[in-house]
Amino acid sequence: MIRTARLELLPLRVEHAEEMAVVLADPALHTFIGGAPSTVDRLRIRYRHLVAGSPDPAITWLNWVISLDGRLTGTVQATLGPGPTAEVAWLVGTAWQGRGIAKEAARGLVEWLGRQSIRTVVAHIHPDHHASIAVAEAAGLVATDSWQDGERQFSYTY
Repeated sequence: MIRTARLELLPLRVEHAEEMAVVLADPALHTFIGGAPSTVDRLRIRYRHLVAGSPDPAITWLNWVISLDGRLTGTVQATLGPGPTAEVAWLVGTAWQGRGIAKEAARGLVEWLGRQSIRTVVAHIHPDHHASIAVAEAAGLVATDSWQDGERQFSYTY
């Protein structure tokens, strides 16, 4: 678990699927990331896969749900490796946006990664996703000249 001033980042469990299906039900959440909201059953399958871990021994998947006052509000994730690099992402349900939750969770995650063996944190963000860019910047990541699949890379080096 990772704690911040207001939040607990709890390791993802398959049992979170039911509550998270409601949190992530707004189709607008998929504007920049693609796809559509998942059913509880599809989230259970996805979460089971994520909890099982990466099939590549050089890659580690870390996933947390964001809890505010005991209610789940979103997720953060980090893909570690190969090497001392982590790629991070975040997603906060529409009903919880505008409260600084994503910024606080992303900052907490980046700080936690810095206490591990990670030396560089990256995120890839659609150039029109201004809220996510603000989250990255609040977590200390800065825009780079690198792009991947139409998304700009933001990076932080410890």
